[in-house]
Order: sequence, then C-alpha cells, then structure tokens
Amino acid sequence: MKKYSRRNQKGNVNFIFDIGIGVVWTLFFISLGLILAINFRPLYYANIHWFQLDKYSGLSINEIKSNYNTLIDYCSPFYYGALKFPTLRSSVSGISHFEEVKVLFQFFYIMFLISSIFLLGVITWKKKRNDYRYLKVSSITAIILPMITLIGCSIDFDATFVIFHKIFFRNDDWIFDPYTDPIIDLLPQEFFLQCALIIVFVVLVGSLILYLCYRHFKKKNQVTPLLKPKMNYYY
Repeated sequence: MKKYSRRNQKGNVNFIFDIGIGVVWTLFFISLGLILAINFRPLYYANIHWFQLDKYSGLSINEIKSNYNTLIDYCSPFYYGALKFPTLRSSVSGISHFEEVKVLFQFFYIMFLISSIFLLGVITWKKKRNDYRYLKVSSITAIILPMITLIGCSIDFDATFVIFHKIFFRNDDWIFDPYTDPIIDLLPQEFFLQCALIIVFVVLVGSLILYLCYRHFKKKNQVTPLLKPKMNYYY
C-alpha cells in the first residue's frame, strides 16, 4: 500500500511538472508569435491600402511607412536612442507610452530566449528518459490561453483591448489624442486584432506540433507483442 502511495505521489509530481513545462511552451509560442507579428511589416503595408490610411491621414504612403518603421525599429531590443518620428509630432505622454511598449517587447524577447534554452534542456533530458508524455500535456496546456483569447476577441474585441492595456500598463498614456499624437491614426484597431490572431495562430500550430510529436514517439515506442509460437503436434 505504501509503495502504491509513493508511486501515485511521484506520478502526481511528474504531472504537475509536465504542466509547468506546458506553461513554458505557451510562453515560448506567445513570444515567438509576438516577435513574428511585430516584425512582419508587409502585414502593416497591406493595411495601408486596405484602410486607405494615406487618404485618411493626409500623408503619403512612403511617409506612413517611414513613421511606422521608425516606431518598430525603436521597439527593437537592438535599438538604442530616443523615439523621434520623421514627419509626425508627438506628446510627452505618447513617447512615455512607447517607452513602456519597448520595455514590454524587450521582456518578450528575453522570455523567448530563456524559454528556448530551458526547453532545449527539457527535450534533451526527457529524450534520455524516453518520456514523451509531457508533449501531450504541454499541447493541451498551450491551447487553453489562445482559446480564451479567441472567445474574448469574438465577444468584444474593444473590451479585450482595454483589459489588455489595463493589465500591462499602469497609466492612461495609451489613450492617445490624435491631435497631439497623430501616429494613432496610422494604427487602426483592426491591425492590432490581426497581430493578436497571428499570435493565437502560432500558439495553436505549436500546440498541434507538440501533439503530433507525442503521437509519433508513442507509436514509435510501442512494443509489438510477440506472436504465439505454433504448436508442433508431430513427434
């Protein structure tokens, strides 16, 4: 009875640890999705035409691209210096908000790096133990957050957008005045929705890959039972 209890406790500990690995996989996929979304500039260029931002803002397409590229370059962890838009004015509160955005993006870059190193170690360790159950647990764990996000966006994206800013920012600097910070007119809310969907898509694809890997290794490690030898009735 004691042996069974200890074995059961060990199984529970391993399961909780596998869930923890799943959380790290989720953070890895979210970070990867965010990095891909903010650096996939052709998506924004397409939005310029879709929403006719040149006509709406009174700026040329090249001006819009130049100001947007300046913002994205500034948010990169490899950029050092102040934010100054080529042709747009900006307020103190607006610049302050983008400074917070830059810190947030840097956090996700660092999280991507740390989670990559951690997961590489986990994969190596689990492979030596021939333990692949964590892939299934991680797949299920990773799919929870994007489903919640999709439900929230489908019900009320505006409310989800506000909640996101309330969580990650401590002030109201993210509420822009188009007169003092005209950059906001170049960032349609639909574009942020598209970026969110890219992140969700990356997490879902990552979850699917984990599950397919689990199925592959499970099938590969299945032991085929030996055929029962035929009886020889001839003496």
